[in-house]
Amino acid sequence: MSTPETNPETRSNNPEQQIRDIAEVAAVEIITTAAVHLMSAAAVKCGLAEGNDAEELKDLDEARKLITALAGLITSAAPEVGSQHAGPLRDGLRALQLAFREASVIEDAPGQGPGEKLTGPVS
Repeated sequence: MSTPETNPETRSNNPEQQIRDIAEVAAVEIITTAAVHLMSAAAVKCGLAEGNDAEELKDLDEARKLITALAGLITSAAPEVGSQHAGPLRDGLRALQLAFREASVIEDAPGQGPGEKLTGPVS
């Protein structure tokens, strides 16, 4: 039998419980979750989504913004989350920067691609 404190529906509607739930999550987990969400959205906007509508979902202007935000998050958070977490995030960011470069009809100058002001040129 579930109580109001353990019932998932009640917990999600209880702001005090939501605050306690967030307080229990480590900062590194919140940072990596945010980065993964940015990566997923950027991948879709670069046209890397699965399915027949991948090309329709491509929006390189939006992808540029998401990749730049991701670069800022990873660059600033790397010292705090440690190399164990930062390394894979950097790899994902680089893959997205390369995917953007490949998907773009107009080539950015070296160091001018999305996030490259924060990460350096990607080739």
